[in-house]
Amino acid sequence: MISCGSKSKSKDISSITNDHILKSVENEKAIIVGANQTETYLPLINGKRIGIVANQTSVIFKAEGGSYTHLVDSLITLNVDIKKVFAPEHGFRGTADAGEKIKDGVDTKTNLPILSLHGKSRKPSKEQLADIDIMIFDIQDVGARFYTYISTLHYIMEACAEAKIPLLIFDRPNPNGHYVDGPTLEIENKSFLGMHTIPLVHGMTIGEYAHMLNGEGWLTDQLKCNITVIPVKHYTHNTFYSLPIRPSPNLPNDQSIKLYPSLGLFEGTNVNAGRGTEFQFQRYGAPFLDKENLNFTYTPIPNFGAKHPKHKNKLCYGEDLKDEDVEGVMTLKWIIKAYKNSTDKSLFFLTEGFTKHAGSDKLQKQIEAGWSEKAIKETWQEDLNAFKKIREKYLIYD
Repeated sequence: MISCGSKSKSKDISSITNDHILKSVENEKAIIVGANQTETYLPLINGKRIGIVANQTSVIFKAEGGSYTHLVDSLITLNVDIKKVFAPEHGFRGTADAGEKIKDGVDTKTNLPILSLHGKSRKPSKEQLADIDIMIFDIQDVGARFYTYISTLHYIMEACAEAKIPLLIFDRPNPNGHYVDGPTLEIENKSFLGMHTIPLVHGMTIGEYAHMLNGEGWLTDQLKCNITVIPVKHYTHNTFYSLPIRPSPNLPNDQSIKLYPSLGLFEGTNVNAGRGTEFQFQRYGAPFLDKENLNFTYTPIPNFGAKHPKHKNKLCYGEDLKDEDVEGVMTLKWIIKAYKNSTDKSLFFLTEGFTKHAGSDKLQKQIEAGWSEKAIKETWQEDLNAFKKIREKYLIYD
């Protein structure tokens, strides 16, 4: 489940092995996520009506037999009065495609109502919160601005503040650690892929980011949400953390999570970033890339998490990055290389989507003008330094 202080080879994180969990639990310095600290938060929720924002990563790890249970299932067993579950992008069980609209429904295991935060609305209504005394938020993030769970957090905090409902946040590590990099969002380019003036790689946990949303007055009308964060034990931002469960369908292993801040920019282009293969965000390619210089090939086909991948059933030319050493790096070298090797550059950028992912309209113009990665990154530094000073105020972990 957890590896501290050293690198490990990428593995499939769609499930956890018994041996993997037992070794972590037996380690007295093993990371203990917020959800596991029932002795801390049960006194805060017993006897209250609970709403939960959760997905497939919202689990409690168990030492006995090397297993885990979903947070919702565990709390029901403990006689906690859960009224409803709010589901983010990819749904409560984490099986929907990126961007796919999620419908309201009923969880077949618990018969709890599931209310979508990625369908008609991204924010709970007053009516949906009317029978809630306290809300719990427990979702694994990966530290990239365009990973939409931090936008969901914003809307949850705003809704809870308006309804005067306290929010309990079970914190989890950021697998991309303390790294802060990338272009900072320009507020005129905000969207659900980025709502605030933070860099593409923000170097914070969900709990720390929640404090920033409050502290910087970023909620509508500078509302303040009454939040309590259950922090991760035995964790610093330098601790290597290998996610035990894939946080979304197209992030299957450590390598994909490390590459995501860099290859995620391809989502705003006409280049496939491994969707429709078993190596999502570990390769890129397109039929219009130069096969002489980019001679790695693959053919995207519909699969779990990608019903309609870019260039479905077409041979793509690109690069295989599954063994690339990317520890702590957010790089533009692959997107610059792909653009330079486009046989028809008019096919490359999907401008509106790229601007939303980059958070700026400058990056596309810089790449098109032939700027080097070093020159582009130099234009980020003033904003990055300013953000780091703000971020420092809200850090919970060393």
